[in-house]
Amino acid sequence: MFVIEPHIHMIARTTADYERMARMHTVACCEPSFWAGYDRTSPEAFYDYFTHITTFEPTRAAQYNIDHYCWICMNPKEAEDVAFSREVIAFIPEFLEKPNALGVGEIGLNLNTPNEMTVFEEQVEVALKHDVLIWIHTPHLKDKLKGTRMMVDYLTGHGGIDPEKVCFDHCEEHTLKMVRDAGFWASMTIYPITKNSPGRVVDAIEIYGLEKMMVDASGDWGPSDPGTLHDAIFEMRRRGHDIRNVETVFYNNPCFFLGQSDKFKQKPTVPRQEAWAV
Repeated sequence: MFVIEPHIHMIARTTADYERMARMHTVACCEPSFWAGYDRTSPEAFYDYFTHITTFEPTRAAQYNIDHYCWICMNPKEAEDVAFSREVIAFIPEFLEKPNALGVGEIGLNLNTPNEMTVFEEQVEVALKHDVLIWIHTPHLKDKLKGTRMMVDYLTGHGGIDPEKVCFDHCEEHTLKMVRDAGFWASMTIYPITKNSPGRVVDAIEIYGLEKMMVDASGDWGPSDPGTLHDAIFEMRRRGHDIRNVETVFYNNPCFFLGQSDKFKQKPTVPRQEAWAV
């Protein structure tokens, strides 16, 4: 069974992780734009970062037969300065044209401030103008429920948003229902120490079903491990789930969502009506 990693910051990982992922049958990974472990001091630093994830990372991944995709945005952790953010937003369209750029992301909220919300809203408009997918970061540090509700309410009240083209990431038990009830895609991120565990994401799949559900690992600069995605696969298999349903969550569902972009190469093994008919 092939695996797709929907969210991983490979810029923070070693080449050995690409090799590990390839050995675990990962055929594609997606790198959202985010914080670098420090606040950047100029918009030009973002330009260099976007250049890195649209040029060097695809080349590094290709050495292991992994297709590397990315998302472009001003991340929520550095979005408090609206004027600074607007300088970055100004050159986002240039990078959306790159062959591996799937859309705008991961936009969202960090501390749920009005300024973060302004930058989020302006980047939603960039996505709509360029007709690309949206990948959303829900808060880790502050109130995840409140921040998720703020974004869900904004998008559902917008009038021009197709929920099929939007995914909320880092969902947990208390935010999944509102995201799914509004028709959006949901993804859950596994961390080895904090937040979701392999067991918790499989619990959620058993409660909410397969439709519009994805799982990602926590590959970044903190305590994290790309292998947690495969720990979840093992946990789902250990509980006796049919291999076809495991494939739906870890390969076909990413194909259904990401494949709305013509740039995404991987194809589902079955139509989604069949994949979700359980």
